[in-house]
Amino acid sequence: MSAQGVSGWQRIDKAAFGLIYGAIMVLSILMAAGDHPDAPFKTAVVLFGSVLAITLAKAFAEFLAHALDHGTRLSGGGWSDAWHHSYPTLAVANLPTLFFVAAAMGWITVELAVLLSQGLCIALLMVLGARVGWVADGGMVRAILGSLIAGGIGVALAALKVLIH
Repeated sequence: MSAQGVSGWQRIDKAAFGLIYGAIMVLSILMAAGDHPDAPFKTAVVLFGSVLAITLAKAFAEFLAHALDHGTRLSGGGWSDAWHHSYPTLAVANLPTLFFVAAAMGWITVELAVLLSQGLCIALLMVLGARVGWVADGGMVRAILGSLIAGGIGVALAALKVLIH
């Protein structure tokens, strides 16, 4: 099916694994960044670089594991398939990285960059949780429960940052 024939929800559904993984990864990296990161540009580089490294590691592991599982040769097509499955993880880091760059430029505070990044990741988890509930049951109750559960994981990670630091 062409990209034009795929609905927005189908694209999100196909990217859900990477989006969820990326959101949790960004929240985890922010937790490790400390209470108030003193160097927002460094935080932006560490955040994006860490997510990039983990995304590449995931794609490479998937690429090699697929070749082993299926007894196939390593090929550009195999790498392309692995990257296509992995890149949504990296996409989640884009806005949080830009928030920290904006903080480094003095356009927003570091605290706001953290808050916006956490809010984005929590909102993403809530939307995906709601989507799972809706697809699984087709009802509003399951969608709300899915949203609360997935969003609650994001809130828990954000709260751990406060508790740790």
